[in-house]
Amino acid sequence: MSAQDNVEPASLDPEAKAELDRAFEDLYRAHLRDVYSYAYYRVGNPHDAEDLTEQAFLQAYRHFDRARRESDGRPLRPWLIRIAHNLASNYYRDRSRRPQTSLEESADPIPARHGTEAIAEGREKLREVIAHLDRLPDDRREALIMRFALGMDNREIARALGRSDGATKVLIHRAIKQLQEEMSDDDE
Repeated sequence: MSAQDNVEPASLDPEAKAELDRAFEDLYRAHLRDVYSYAYYRVGNPHDAEDLTEQAFLQAYRHFDRARRESDGRPLRPWLIRIAHNLASNYYRDRSRRPQTSLEESADPIPARHGTEAIAEGREKLREVIAHLDRLPDDRREALIMRFALGMDNREIARALGRSDGATKVLIHRAIKQLQEEMSDDDE
């Protein structure tokens, strides 16, 4: 690792720092919603999700210059999600010290202006899916969140989880199958 790999953004010359800041601002705007959504689906609380999102971007900013150089032009979204993933894992490790709110209790979608039976049924179905999703092993739950909530493709998920493309494809397939089986068992 060279000394250049550990350069803090504040220690760059003003022109290089301004360019780095512009590039990071573009990254932030492009991926803020993805990082927040991932954090929210992981922790189930909007306030904690905001905190995790802020921490993820602060950490990303510190290592942004190196990440850009090492990415070889590949998208940085999986890198950001990986940072959020690690922070969420730390959150769960520390969570035993705080009172817990289940994801199921906080999963109320934004209410519609005029309630209808269809909205009520959709809300109930969403609670059911989230309850079953919460029962999946962590890696399966995270893969499904990345795939369906964030719309990430298998390669991005593989990079975010530090797995091979093939292992990620199998993980997602097994997660979907397990979720379907558990939900069909409840319908019986």
